[in-house]
Amino acid sequence: MLSLNNFNHCPQCGSAMPIQRKAPLPCPAEGCQFVYYQNPLPVVTAIVEVSDGVVLAHNRDWPSGMFGPITGFIEAGESPDQAVIREAREELGLTLSLQSLIGVYGFERLNQVIVAYHLRGEGNITLNEELDDYRIIPVDKLKSWSFGTGLAIRDWLARRQKSAD
Repeated sequence: MLSLNNFNHCPQCGSAMPIQRKAPLPCPAEGCQFVYYQNPLPVVTAIVEVSDGVVLAHNRDWPSGMFGPITGFIEAGESPDQAVIREAREELGLTLSLQSLIGVYGFERLNQVIVAYHLRGEGNITLNEELDDYRIIPVDKLKSWSFGTGLAIRDWLARRQKSAD
């Protein structure tokens, strides 16, 4: 992925880019109109609820013991709700139904905007090549964390609690 850290030459005219590492980063060459903005990438996350709880998965590239909801990139020509169903189906092999949009969250550390959904899943979980383990956490044992997809879990749990009251 192109980032300010490896952006040394203008892709339009080939001129050397300034040392400045803050976006937006305009090309300094006279007449070149290129500006590198480093816009965040849109991603989706799925809180997949099954009969026994919520599925949290371990990506092969993550540190041992780290589990989270299903996530993935939105592909060209795809809406966020189409992307979340596709990603969860590809990664878990379940039959899925979209329940609700949970919210949209900035995740600055990875330069992403996360669009979070609640899905219901049925069937037997079959992990794809990206994942190597999963856990089903009972809803009453599910805990959120203070960044990224943890914020979506926090909000989903709060809504469940509010509707139960």
